[in-house]
Amino acid sequence: MTLPSSKLLPLAVLLAAAPTLAWAQKTGKTGGKIEDAEIEIVKERVNQLPEATRNFEKIKIDPPAKTTSPVSYTYPDFRLPADRLNPSIRVLSIQQEELAPQTGNYLKGAIGNYGTLYAKAYLHNTRSETASYGLDFSHLSSSSGPVDKKNSGSSQTSLGLSGETYNGPMTLGAKLDLGRERYNFYGYNRETRRLPPPTDSLKQVFSRAAVKLYARNQAADAPFQYDFGVGFNYWKDNYKASESNFNASLRSGYTLGENSRVAVNGDLSLISYKDSLKVSRPYVQVTPAYELTLDRLALSVGATLGYTGDTIRRAPQFNVYPAIRVGYTVSEDKFVVFAGLGGGVQRVTMYDLTTENPWLAPNQQVADTRRGPTVYVGFNSTPARALSVNAKVTLSNDRNLYFYNNSPRDSTKFNLVYDGKATQLINVHGEVLYNAAEQVRLGFKADYNGYKTRTLAEAFHRPALQTTLFGNYNMYDKLLLGAELYTYSSSYGSGYSRRLVDGKQVGQIVRPTDTVVDLNLRADYRIMENLSIFALGNNLLGRKYERFLNYPVKGFNLLAGVTYDF
Repeated sequence: MTLPSSKLLPLAVLLAAAPTLAWAQKTGKTGGKIEDAEIEIVKERVNQLPEATRNFEKIKIDPPAKTTSPVSYTYPDFRLPADRLNPSIRVLSIQQEELAPQTGNYLKGAIGNYGTLYAKAYLHNTRSETASYGLDFSHLSSSSGPVDKKNSGSSQTSLGLSGETYNGPMTLGAKLDLGRERYNFYGYNRETRRLPPPTDSLKQVFSRAAVKLYARNQAADAPFQYDFGVGFNYWKDNYKASESNFNASLRSGYTLGENSRVAVNGDLSLISYKDSLKVSRPYVQVTPAYELTLDRLALSVGATLGYTGDTIRRAPQFNVYPAIRVGYTVSEDKFVVFAGLGGGVQRVTMYDLTTENPWLAPNQQVADTRRGPTVYVGFNSTPARALSVNAKVTLSNDRNLYFYNNSPRDSTKFNLVYDGKATQLINVHGEVLYNAAEQVRLGFKADYNGYKTRTLAEAFHRPALQTTLFGNYNMYDKLLLGAELYTYSSSYGSGYSRRLVDGKQVGQIVRPTDTVVDLNLRADYRIMENLSIFALGNNLLGRKYERFLNYPVKGFNLLAGVTYDF
C-alpha cells in the first residue's frame, strides 16, 4: 500500500520517537507517559548572498574581415609562364596541395640528377588578430643541363618578406621581393662547333627587387570598399640594361543602395628603361563603372580610358574602350551566363618578359599592348557538389601584341617582334575542377588561341593549344600523391641561312618547334609528426623537346627530399 505524501511526515516523527518511548517503558522512570513537545521541521531554506557587480561588456577585438574574392577562370592574354620554360626542373605548375602542416612553418630540401639542389623555407607568425608577418625563401639550381653539361645550367633564388597589421579601421601592409636568376644561352648549333663555347661567354643574370605598400578597409559591409597600393620594381641584366618602375593601383567601389554601386579602378606606371638608349614609358589607365543588380540580372556599364607613351607601329597612345558586362543567374549557385564588351591597354615590362623568356637579346623595344575592342561570352557553373565547369570565348583586336622570334644576328637569342597591323585573336578557355573534401582533387584546363597576323609569317612562339590534366589524392593526411600531364601544340621560330641564291642572301627560314607532352608525378609521405619525405619525377616521358627553338629541355629527372614542420 502506498501512503499519501501528506501522511509521510507525521509517520516519520513517530518512528523517530519510538526508541525513546520503548526506553522509558523499560526503565519505568516516566511511568509510560510521553511528554508534550513541539517539533519544528524546516522544509525549505534560501541562502541569500549580496548581489555582485557583473560586467557583461567584455573587451572584444574584431579579427580582420575575411573577404572572398571570386575565382578567376579566364586569362586576359595567353602568357608563357616562367615555370613552363624548363619543366624538367620545376615543381609541378599546378599548385600542389601540401600535407597539413603541424604549425604552419616548414623547411624543405631536396637533391636530384643534373646536379639539382632545391631548398624552400616558409617562416610566418602564428595566427593573430592584430598582425601577420613572414618570410619566404626559395632556391632551385642545376649545375648541368641537356646541352654540354655546365653550359646549360641554371639557377633561380628568391626571397620574400611580408607583413600586415589589422589595428584600426584598415589593413596596412608591405611586401618586399628580391630575386636573382642565372641562365645560359645554350641554344647554339653544336654541329658547327668543334669545341663548346666557354660557359662565362653564355652567361645571363637577372636581378630583381620589388617593394609594395598597400592599404584596404577591413569592414566587408562598409559602403566604401578600397584597396590602394604603391610600389617600385627594379630589374637589371648582365648586359647593363636596367628598368625602374614606379607604380600605383586602386580598386574601389561605393554602394549607392541595396542593388547598385559605383566602381573605379585605376593603374599608374612610370618606367625609366636604360639600354643602349634611355627611354621613358609613362602609363595610366582608369575604368569607372556603374553596377546594378536586379534579381538575377547583374549589369555593369562603364568605360576604360588608357594612355601609354609607346609610339611604335603608329598605334594610338590614348585609347577608349567600352567596359560593359551582363550576367544572368539561370540557377542560383548552379549556373551563371555572362557576356560583355571590353578592352584596355596592357602594361608590358622587361621585368615580366624575362620571366617568360630569359633568352632575350639586348636592346629590345618594349611596347604596351592595346587590346580591344573585345567581345566575350561564357558561363560559370557548379552542376554537382564539389564540381565546377567554366568556359569563355573571347574575340579581340590587338595592336602591338608581342611575339618572340630568333634574332637574325644571333639565333641563340630572341627579339620582340610585332605585327605591322592589328592581330586578330580568338581565345577559347574551358576548365573542369572536382575537389572533394580536400582529399581528391581532379582538374582539366584547356586554352585555344587562334592568331591571325598580317605582316608576320607566323605567330612566333605562341602555341595555339595548351592543356593541363592534373590530380591530387590525400590519404589520411599521411600520403599525398599528385600527377600532371600537360601539352603545348607546336609553334614557330626562325632559322637563318647565309647561302647566296642568284646573288642574294637567303634570309629567314620559318621552322616549327616541338609538340610538348610532359608527365610529372609527385609523392609526399609523413613519417613522423613533424617530418615527411617527398619525391618529384619530372618529364617522365624523357622527351628533350624544344619549347623555344634551339633550346631543348632536360629529359627525365628526379628530385628527392625532406620536409620539416615546426
